[in-house]
Amino acid sequence: MSSKPKPPQAFMAFTKRYPKLAEAWELINEEGEDGPLDAKTARLVKLGVAIGAMRQGAVRSGARKALAMGITPEELEQTVALAAGTLGMPSTVAAFCWVQDVLENE
Repeated sequence: MSSKPKPPQAFMAFTKRYPKLAEAWELINEEGEDGPLDAKTARLVKLGVAIGAMRQGAVRSGARKALAMGITPEELEQTVALAAGTLGMPSTVAAFCWVQDVLENE
């Protein structure tokens, strides 16, 4: 479960068309990974940020990447549940559904 999931076709087409943006995206990700957090914690933080921003695509992508690196469904679900106090129930339930969709399709 350690391989990264393949990016969606739309992402691949966009980065092929705009390679400098793809390069900048990689640099942003590399810089964000440089720090004291282990990979698992960093992945869950990124998922939490995506949930808080209500970015459906980022939540789904983050959940797929988390599963690929061995994060458990229960850990993903707890990450969603932690958002409830800040986001409220409707937004949290939406994020829960996005994560559940990924869990059901993986």
